[in-house]
Amino acid sequence: MHEEGSTTILDRNSRDRERERDQTRINERIRKSPVRVIDEEGEQLGIIPTEEALTKARAVGLDLVEVAPLAAPPVCRIMDYGKYKYQQNKKQHKSHSHHAKTKEIRLRPKTGDHDIEFKVKQAITFLKHKDKVQVSIQFRGREMAHVDEGHRVMKQVIALLEEFGKVESTPKQMGRRMMCTIAPKTGA
Repeated sequence: MHEEGSTTILDRNSRDRERERDQTRINERIRKSPVRVIDEEGEQLGIIPTEEALTKARAVGLDLVEVAPLAAPPVCRIMDYGKYKYQQNKKQHKSHSHHAKTKEIRLRPKTGDHDIEFKVKQAITFLKHKDKVQVSIQFRGREMAHVDEGHRVMKQVIALLEEFGKVESTPKQMGRRMMCTIAPKTGA
């Protein structure tokens, strides 16, 4: 039981810290008077005392929110503060962009057609998520004598991925490995 009580205290403290970090003044926290007031429809009500603006906000069941504290006089808006905060959070999360990663699919010169199709499906999902795909073909032992078979597999994979991505770096032989990078199409 003691732990339950302490977690609620911790939760309250974190909420209080969150409120302190939020510099937006609402309702009674607005210190300056008079203020320029904009109502819920966006109409300017003019410059009025803060107490009168609070009365108007409460009459319609909304909050008085200081939107431009540095203006002279400060600008306040009558709005639903909870809804406003929700929309701000939504905008903030939407602004985070996707950072492209490079995903790799590995093949061998003797990889069967069905296995190639499966790997290509994986590569398509990577490209649809705006990630780059590095196709690498690994040669082992005597397979180095059949590099042309590796080229055939690489061309097949590139052809299957053609509509989802474009070849960023052409196939290159690096020792026992052949590699090629495919970037997602920008218009897709």
